[in-house]
Amino acid sequence: MKGFQLIIEGNWGHFKKPETNNNPLSHDLITKTALIGMIGAVLGIGREDMKSKFPQLSDNLLYGVQLLNPVKKISWGFTSKTAINPTAPGSPKYFEFLRDPKFLVSIALFKEESRDDFESFKTAIKNGTAEYTPVLGWHNCPANLEWKSEGLFSEEKDGDFETTGFVLAGEHTPKNLTGNFRIGFDKMPTFQNDDFWNIPERYRNVIYPDCPNSITVNGKYYEYHFSDKIEKWCLI
Repeated sequence: MKGFQLIIEGNWGHFKKPETNNNPLSHDLITKTALIGMIGAVLGIGREDMKSKFPQLSDNLLYGVQLLNPVKKISWGFTSKTAINPTAPGSPKYFEFLRDPKFLVSIALFKEESRDDFESFKTAIKNGTAEYTPVLGWHNCPANLEWKSEGLFSEEKDGDFETTGFVLAGEHTPKNLTGNFRIGFDKMPTFQNDDFWNIPERYRNVIYPDCPNSITVNGKYYEYHFSDKIEKWCLI
């Protein structure tokens, strides 16, 4: 499969967990659905056209994430107002933000149906262009996007492998977990339908090593070949 990598970073990020509406919490990593929204922003695809793009790109692209900064979360309080009566007393609401998030993201073209969007996004990242400002989940959390590499992903393999990216809980078996570093867990959305709804059945439980560590697991993986190098990734 064709693939490439980019670095996504910013001062702040918030990838809202849907079950935390009153005081929203954030996922630890950039989600697949947030990445697809970012693709739409970079390519200048309007909201109505993104309705069909979300389910298509959810199925046709695979992605993986490696932390380039440790996960650090900070809560900030905001006063909630209504548009009908903005001068009325508001109620405080707390949001959880990622501080200095920085990710290495691998993207693979799984199905040819989305080749044009894949190639257009790759070209835009290479050239450092974007039609709309890409964000890290929230409109007031702008993202910086940086080209990293281009290569090919192998056919899916099975066995022991070492990776710095996330793997799937219940599908990958950790091997020899040693060392004094944090192992994180998260439940990530991987599919959004044409009504901008993250389908609960398409959430995946992931395990990831905190930066700059790696973990060794047994299970399915892809080899990423680029510049005479080989990396091993779990892609979803």
